[in-house]
Amino acid sequence: HPKENNMTEPTSPQTLEIPAPVDDRYVVVLKVGGNELDDDTFLYGLAKAVQSLKDGGKLPVIVHGGGKAIAEMQAKLGLKTQFLDGLRVTSEADVDVVEMILSGLMNKRIVRALLAEHIQSAGISGVDNATVYVEKMWHPAGDLGRVGEVQDVDLRLIKALFAADIVPVISPVSFGAYDAKSYNVNADHVAAAVAAKLGAIRLIFVSNVPGVLIADRVVRAVTADPAEAWIADGNIFGGMVPKVRSAIEAVRSGVAQAVITNIAGVLEEGGTGIIGGKGF
Repeated sequence: HPKENNMTEPTSPQTLEIPAPVDDRYVVVLKVGGNELDDDTFLYGLAKAVQSLKDGGKLPVIVHGGGKAIAEMQAKLGLKTQFLDGLRVTSEADVDVVEMILSGLMNKRIVRALLAEHIQSAGISGVDNATVYVEKMWHPAGDLGRVGEVQDVDLRLIKALFAADIVPVISPVSFGAYDAKSYNVNADHVAAAVAAKLGAIRLIFVSNVPGVLIADRVVRAVTADPAEAWIADGNIFGGMVPKVRSAIEAVRSGVAQAVITNIAGVLEEGGTGIIGGKGF
């Protein structure tokens, strides 16, 4: 669609093979974990990071988790958390709690934090307009219950929010392609699928650490093989292991660059970039 006063704007030929930007702005997806969402300082920082991205001409999208709050609510309701081969089982009773906490409490907590800083934002989940549709995840060790595996992402609702200059805040609860039920989905996987489908230039895993630390220094960039070697020899350990593995998976699934950092790293474009190369 032509812009107004387009006579004053020279048109430039589109020759570069680059991810298709939405209305000429590049997308950056921020994945935030549930542990940080109890912290008002983190939420304020997240809003400032989103504003910084907008000021830089980017289109931010937030995808969030909320496992800690789910576990707390399950305990209050007397629901026992079951695991199968290290993966959380989501029963029929559990999925109601997951949807209430993620698509309700956690989602709106982020939206309120953005609105408080005058950033237009709206919370959706993968269920809304079947934005993220999934199939039941099968596991050789048994039944994980209502846990979904992402099949595809429908961008229409996200693009409608972009067109209205509204930041999408996405809960990972997603839509069952065959049974129209809600499914609990790993938020890292949803973030990667959304980022890949949007042609995002970066998927940033935001937490409370500045990046991958080796010998007390933040590694600026690494490909999969050395990252896996650092996990094997214990240089990368604890909570950083799943973050690095999620970043590697994201790049393998088509995301241009996955970054692990904290709020300061988003503002300063710092952190550790997991990039394509040997091992992909």
